[in-house]
Amino acid sequence: MKTIKIAGVPEHFNLPWHLTIGNKEFETQNIDLQWTDVPEGTGKMCQMLRDGSTDIAVILSEGIVKDIVAGNPSKIVQVYVDSPLIWGIHVAANSNYQTLADIENTKIAISRLGSGSQLMAYVNANNQGWKTDNLQFEIINTIDGAVEALTNGTADYFMWERFMTKPLVDKGIFRKIADCPTPWPCFVIAVRDEVLEQNPEAIKSILSIINNMTASFKSIQGIDSILAFEYHQKIEDIQEWLSLTEWSQSQLSTEMLNNIQNQLLELKIIDKIGTFDEIVKTV
Repeated sequence: MKTIKIAGVPEHFNLPWHLTIGNKEFETQNIDLQWTDVPEGTGKMCQMLRDGSTDIAVILSEGIVKDIVAGNPSKIVQVYVDSPLIWGIHVAANSNYQTLADIENTKIAISRLGSGSQLMAYVNANNQGWKTDNLQFEIINTIDGAVEALTNGTADYFMWERFMTKPLVDKGIFRKIADCPTPWPCFVIAVRDEVLEQNPEAIKSILSIINNMTASFKSIQGIDSILAFEYHQKIEDIQEWLSLTEWSQSQLSTEMLNNIQNQLLELKIIDKIGTFDEIVKTV
């Protein structure tokens, strides 16, 4: 049995992985796929790929592209979720901030440097015509850290996937003032170069199994109820999320990679453009 380590956020996007692992589908291919939840998100997973504490990461497109360009020895092997991630822009429920204009030049809670929450803060600021050089950040690691920072005023707003933060809005802890969708597919699957070289057939089998699951995921009977229960969501919110979410079984296109890199370069998040072959590998 070959052990392969995989990491991803503890969010509804990743239920297909838990179902396939629970069904022992990878074991039929002699693979022990060991999942690690990473609530800190993309910045932490980039570090895990670099230090070898994970072999595969289900990770935000913009975050891993940035880190591979900066030397992360990994490749994107395919797109996992093709639809945009809809980032909610949240303030404390009792905050005086009411609109996007109100939060210009205020402090942003981010999970880590290089995280999606930081990169999307640049995208949002650019969308609003704000000076991105002026952005100030407070590192809060997790959603719990964001609750603490916004509540005690050490940060002013927090961007995170809007459905995962909806329970905090419903409880009157956060208030959502706007949405900011990613201008690209949100999640990709990245694998360390060493693992790709040593275990190409295992990676191919893993992708085949997960693609089979995601292709039919929405048609699983009662999947909305399962998701609502597992992720503490209202069923109507899950149904809306399912209607907006499209999984992918395809590789990242040259055009989409160029789109991501050009925007990151424009925002000064990267200082050079990587080639397709440096960032993407089809197994």
